[in-house]
Amino acid sequence: MAVSNRQIAKAFRLASQLMELHNENPFKIRSLQNAAFKIEKLGSPLSEMQLSELSSLEGIGKGLQTKITDYLVRESFLELDDYLSKTPVGVVDMLSIKGIGPKKVFQLWKELEIESVGELLYACNENRLIALKGFGDKTQKLIQSNIEFRLSNQSFCLYPVAEIVSNEIISSFEKLSVKGKISSTGELRRKCEVISVIDFLVSTNENELTEFLLKQDQFKDQKIKMQTVQLSDKQFQTLNLLYADSIAVRFFLSSEESYGVDLFLTSGSEDHLKIFLPKINFLAVKQFKSEIEIYNSIELDYIIPELREGKFEMDIIEKGKLNDLVELKDLKGILHNHSNYSDGNDSLREMAVYCKELGYEYFGICDHSKSAFYANGLREETILKQHKEIDLLNKELFPFRIFKGIESDILSSGELDYEENILKSFDFIVASIHSNLRMDIDKATSRLITAIENPYTTILGHPTGRLLLSRAGYPIDHQKIIDACSANNVVIELNANPYRLDIDWRWIQAALSKNVKISINPDAHRKEGYHDMYYGVGIARKGGLWKEMTFNALSCNEIEKWFDDRKV
Repeated sequence: MAVSNRQIAKAFRLASQLMELHNENPFKIRSLQNAAFKIEKLGSPLSEMQLSELSSLEGIGKGLQTKITDYLVRESFLELDDYLSKTPVGVVDMLSIKGIGPKKVFQLWKELEIESVGELLYACNENRLIALKGFGDKTQKLIQSNIEFRLSNQSFCLYPVAEIVSNEIISSFEKLSVKGKISSTGELRRKCEVISVIDFLVSTNENELTEFLLKQDQFKDQKIKMQTVQLSDKQFQTLNLLYADSIAVRFFLSSEESYGVDLFLTSGSEDHLKIFLPKINFLAVKQFKSEIEIYNSIELDYIIPELREGKFEMDIIEKGKLNDLVELKDLKGILHNHSNYSDGNDSLREMAVYCKELGYEYFGICDHSKSAFYANGLREETILKQHKEIDLLNKELFPFRIFKGIESDILSSGELDYEENILKSFDFIVASIHSNLRMDIDKATSRLITAIENPYTTILGHPTGRLLLSRAGYPIDHQKIIDACSANNVVIELNANPYRLDIDWRWIQAALSKNVKISINPDAHRKEGYHDMYYGVGIARKGGLWKEMTFNALSCNEIEKWFDDRKV
């Protein structure tokens, strides 16, 4: 597999951290940091570039070119090798903990002789960090909380990663013509945002499956663990391994005759099975051939796997919305996107044209507001320049429409960025929190409600600010936030980026019950980011979102009227 730009950028960042840890030249450190930023934003893979193309990249001099070329050959470079060789592995690992930078890691290493994340957690428990200059009780608690969060999620992976692994295994199974069926099941089939184990159901015998698995490079030199799993009244034999020594994979053994029933039993959560199994007469009908037959036997339409969590399936059935759940084809436009006016990779024109090529009717540009200085937030004069370009593009691309938006930072007070004369120049505003994230539930909820009550707020962006498996997000009172959105006619975003998927799907029904629409937004920072809408739709369906309550399922004319009707 070719080395990605992200891998190279990550290596450059690590090298810059190690240099800072060892108190090296700050200009060299900044050079690597800037290079990492530029490499990650490149539209073309470095692995496919010729040397002449590398040398033409702005800000990438000969020294950096040598490092890139070296990394492409052996996934490292000399300076990185040097600093890694004189830094304990555990200290390198400590650099990835949120809340402490290289200078604080150096203090912990040299002053407290801590050389691993485990030692650091133990030191937090013993209250040893507060004696260090620049730390204190708050920093110690933050470090401890971040380590505990990280440790609790070590064996998990995000849905897109699990889907790639699953597709690879299923494809290999089919290419090698292994007898029997194979399909994903469990959390992956339910499209859970975070996967603890990637489950498969296979209707082949144990010996054939074992032989197949041992031929796969990702399972080489592993010992297959056999286990028995009880689901309802049935015992399953499972084969358990680690994909690439890190991701848990499990294979449920089935047969051709019982495959339909077994797929039902292994797909639904325990709570789903508790609700529906008592209703199903397995004794009267010994073998159902499919899941459709199982649900039809109790006079229900097929329940998609995403919904099978035992939370609100019956509510959706009672509302008659089981077959009305939103689909990707229902979406008419893509809102909340960034261009290179702020921190995006592609130009406004490139973003708009690609959106049109994908078949959408409209596109919302929401570059960062001026307080987001770290993301090149737009000053007032830049907004005027962008609006003029939008006017020209709208004439050129008609009937496709670009709506003038901004992702306005919600300030600590809850106010939006910009004065009123600037706020009223936008067609719509996505209001989001990006700074001062360390809040208790009262502060966070109050801050969001103040923004929601601002008459210029159209959409509440990623309500909790979470980054799955990386940052828990600030705590909020979801019901109070939903009530405020309902009272102020504000849409709630379902951020489709698979690291966010925020608002959490578990709260979608609560929003719908208050007549609050949900907007599925990619938060795209490059053209390819539009394809994250796939993950957004999957999680929206999991939350039971139907088309008529999906904001960007409105047509261009309908959404334009919505924006106009809300203008102050």
